[in-house]
Amino acid sequence: MTTFIFGEAMLEYHSHGGAGLRYGGDTLNTAIHLARAGHDIAYVTAVGTDPISDALVAAWAAEGIDTRHVLRHPDRNPGIYAIYLDEQGERSFLYWRDRSAAREMFALPGMAEALDAAAAARLVYFSLITLAIVDDAGRDALIALAGQRKQAGKAVAYDSNFRPNLWPDHASAAAVSQRAVHNCTIGLPTNTDERDLWGSDEGECAIASRWAAGGCDLVAVKAAEKGCVLSTSAAREPEIIAAVPTDVVDSSGAGDAFNGGFLDGWLRGKAVGECVESGQQKARETLAHRGAILL
Repeated sequence: MTTFIFGEAMLEYHSHGGAGLRYGGDTLNTAIHLARAGHDIAYVTAVGTDPISDALVAAWAAEGIDTRHVLRHPDRNPGIYAIYLDEQGERSFLYWRDRSAAREMFALPGMAEALDAAAAARLVYFSLITLAIVDDAGRDALIALAGQRKQAGKAVAYDSNFRPNLWPDHASAAAVSQRAVHNCTIGLPTNTDERDLWGSDEGECAIASRWAAGGCDLVAVKAAEKGCVLSTSAAREPEIIAAVPTDVVDSSGAGDAFNGGFLDGWLRGKAVGECVESGQQKARETLAHRGAILL
């Protein structure tokens, strides 16, 4: 069965250059990792009708992604982001996405069909960035899909990837994220995102416990060099799984890669500890090259 992933895909400009068409976006990065691992992945977004949009869709299709639900906006284009790396490989971003076609994807013809197809999928995955870029009606539609699937015993994965400049204030973002947590079954938060979102200094175990209390059955809190904190409905206390030290060339997309590796393991029916190991391995591979995706 197919996994449906909802989100925004953008053109990428990297401070270290790179030939050819570059692209990224948190959920697209995860979709590519999963497609390269051999899974059936359908990506739901919107682009324009321009030649660059055509090239992007063709590139994603060449990765093995089902692009039938990549919708076309008649007068908008893909967003753009730029990555700047410091000497330690830590990245800073600039975005040009105010008129991104993906912002209006839930208002475009074809979205009803995408939602219907996603309702029957094996897994649905989205992030707080997905929820940030769309309007209230789009958020309601996606969270409703998640809730319907959860009630039916079907899996929904969610990452609270927080970008403050996409929200009017932290409280609005936190309220939307809490709704998503309540309606997901697999949580993939990052410790720093959660602390920024809630304005707290919570430890990773506390974050995992809060998500579990919010209704999420399986939670893997990404904590960079600290490793991962895993919470399951069967365990009394969260489990800390250490990370393997690695040299960092570029941290762009490492969390998205972890999500791809983790969900690859989950889709293969692996034990949750093995899913974490799979996610950590994929993150290490991504940290070792420039750009969110090795093209």
